[in-house]
Amino acid sequence: MKVTKESIENQQVALTIEVEAEKLTEAKAKACKSLANRMNIPGFRKGKAPAMIVERHAGKEVVLDEAFDVLYPDAMDQAFEQEEIIPVTRPQLDIVTLEEGKDVVFKITVTPRPEIKLGEYKGLKVEKEEVEITDEDVEHQLEHMREHQGTMVDAPEGSAVKDGDFTTLDFKGFVDGEAFAGGEGKDYPLQIGSGSFIPGFEDQLIGAKVDEETEVKVTFPEDYHAEELAGKDAVFKCTIRSIKQKELPPVDDALAKKVSKFETLDELKADIRKGLQENAERKAESDRRTAAIEKAAENITVDIPPVMIDNRVTTMIQEMALRLEQQGMKLEQYLQYTGTDIEKLREDYRETAEKNVRTDLMLDEVAKAEDIKVEAEDLDREVAEMAAAYGVKPKDVRKIIREQRRLADLAVTVLHKKTAQFIIDNIAE
Repeated sequence: MKVTKESIENQQVALTIEVEAEKLTEAKAKACKSLANRMNIPGFRKGKAPAMIVERHAGKEVVLDEAFDVLYPDAMDQAFEQEEIIPVTRPQLDIVTLEEGKDVVFKITVTPRPEIKLGEYKGLKVEKEEVEITDEDVEHQLEHMREHQGTMVDAPEGSAVKDGDFTTLDFKGFVDGEAFAGGEGKDYPLQIGSGSFIPGFEDQLIGAKVDEETEVKVTFPEDYHAEELAGKDAVFKCTIRSIKQKELPPVDDALAKKVSKFETLDELKADIRKGLQENAERKAESDRRTAAIEKAAENITVDIPPVMIDNRVTTMIQEMALRLEQQGMKLEQYLQYTGTDIEKLREDYRETAEKNVRTDLMLDEVAKAEDIKVEAEDLDREVAEMAAAYGVKPKDVRKIIREQRRLADLAVTVLHKKTAQFIIDNIAE
């Protein structure tokens, strides 16, 4: 077999592969046997018709095409191995010569995995952030607990709306003096300062009283999801129907007893401080581990083919669409709601996709350099963790992996985890 390699545009290569005519003859014999098993030929049981009869019945072109399908996968794999190519795109096939008694010639165009030069990945210096919990942090957490214990009460009669108040209101919106669809609400619940409405709307309700009409003037954002309103000036006629305020309990021992197992406020504060410190320590360690992987990825030298980044962006959007569907929303609805389109979304994902591809290439290369392998027990452990996360049995996870033919993907995931852990274990102290 002869292979000729040619570099072409966009970091692709074209391989012209020539396979001896004898190999085509061998492939024809296998093709005829396969066709005989699938065809109904009068006078012969399935699989028993001789090659000559099969060829006469099916036609020479059909047999040659079938023979090529038998021949080319192994020939292509041998060519990739000979030229040390790991394809990252589906090969594009072009048959040049496929004739009886002649060498088979075909051309394969692929984007190969780029060459990678590792930089420093062992003994990386990554500082762990020193964390210190302040009294303000504790008070902030305590305030959250206090908020959860608050009760809603009617504002005193004659009160005006203040920032933070909970209101219900009637409103009707007008653009150029005309009411517009979706611009009207009755007894609509709104907390002032929540940012639920477009910028400037809630601020103009401050000072309003119950049953008094207030005119609110706003401009819709340029990127507003309803295109017919984007950038337009609008006037809303609003009437506050009720004002409620949250009444918070005092911060004392009684609150501590109500929200925790502790008898005193000081004990509760000490426990809050301890919990915040532990959480901060875990985050600092997680950030340190992430920084080590990012630094190792930054240290490699590689020219990433654009198609690898494009493919990763596509995968990320597919995963996003799946998450949205699980929440009962289609991707198209999300794009409309956020006032964007698929091309803008792809562009937004591009930087992250490039970092992810770069990290994966680094992990693959480190695994090869350090001879890191995936063992059966590694896969078993990963399956057990997946099962625990979804609350199912490991055998059920294995069944899904087999049915979806995702074992190779699982092995890559585990390899990357092991390699990342190797880098983390070798961070300089």
